[in-house]
Amino acid sequence: MSYCLNPACPNPQNPSDTKFCLTCGTKLLLKDRYRAIKPIGQGGFGRTFLAVDEDKPSKPRCVIKQFYPQAQGTSTVKKAVELFNQEAMRLDELGKHSQIPELLAYFTQDDRQYLVQEFIDGQNLAQELVQVGAFSEAHIRQLLSDLLSVLQFVHSQQVIHRDIKPENIIRRSRDRKLVLVDFGASKVATANALNQTGTSIGSPEYVAPEQARGRASFASDIYSLGVTCIHLLTQRSPFDLYDINEDAWIWRQYLTSKVSDSLGKILDKMLETAPSRRYQSAEAVLKDLNSPSAQVVTVISQTPATPAKPPVKSSPVTPPVANTPANLSKSQIDVELEALKAEIMGGGTSKNENQKSASSQPPSPNPTKSKNHGERQVDLELEELKSQFLGSPTPKKPPQS
Repeated sequence: MSYCLNPACPNPQNPSDTKFCLTCGTKLLLKDRYRAIKPIGQGGFGRTFLAVDEDKPSKPRCVIKQFYPQAQGTSTVKKAVELFNQEAMRLDELGKHSQIPELLAYFTQDDRQYLVQEFIDGQNLAQELVQVGAFSEAHIRQLLSDLLSVLQFVHSQQVIHRDIKPENIIRRSRDRKLVLVDFGASKVATANALNQTGTSIGSPEYVAPEQARGRASFASDIYSLGVTCIHLLTQRSPFDLYDINEDAWIWRQYLTSKVSDSLGKILDKMLETAPSRRYQSAEAVLKDLNSPSAQVVTVISQTPATPAKPPVKSSPVTPPVANTPANLSKSQIDVELEALKAEIMGGGTSKNENQKSASSQPPSPNPTKSKNHGERQVDLELEELKSQFLGSPTPKKPPQS
């Protein structure tokens, strides 16, 4: 199927082999290459479409972003144009990272601006949350480990994302890696820009207090990532997780499973209202996350292991073969039976079982006689076992006294 990109087209769906819209006549291939298939999103500044690259034999999927601002007013539209242009610039710079979509094209057609970027096949974390439920501590630790390295790269390029939230984090299907998308709100963090109050941009539930006042910094992205984590842990809106009256986060009250103190302290520091008390860099968060004291310790039972019994030695001149009567010599059987006797008479029973047996049985009037009698019984039973292998007559048991 081909989808017409003319916003005014009343019937935008067309057959896949069509070059011009059958309803409005708009050209369906962008740059004679990219064909939109269906819309997948719409925001304040534009629309997003799933598309295919017709110029390649495999016809790989890609994403078309069309600049189509919904807001009115000259200053607002001017700002929207600026943001759309800077998204293309950010993707061109950052898309070389394996966890950021690559920019494929940026152009104007029919007086509309477009950018084409790599398609990331997978679910975003908002969709995943609905499907699998609240995240566990292990999942949050993995998320932080994965995304903080991406933020580290983004910030090293002097870029602030400014819109980190579950919807903008996609778990890529082919390798389960997390991909950070939508750099439409990103900002270059020059020294001059950081000292000036800019436009308040970002999703209200996740935006840092200083960013809401137009003073975003690298720490603002860390705050938004922290809010994303507590939302995924609780399945509650971030607005519900903050007590305005107490001016404090109360996210622990909504946890469905316990979180370790070490992870809790890391999240609390990411969520500090005052930027000066918050982590200042992704590296600092990673350092605490990976420190030995912050690792989740699995408690293993300290029950001492039972020592293994020594293996029964085989004849040094006889190679190991199947233990059948045809293969066992008389001397070999004698050696193995003597070893078995020694094991039985030497206390094969555990210490606890011996104590239990001793406490439950009356003491023998003649321990030596009892021991000799027991040894004779073992000898007779071993002789019976030996006769089964060698075919010798079974010795008769003495009459019971």
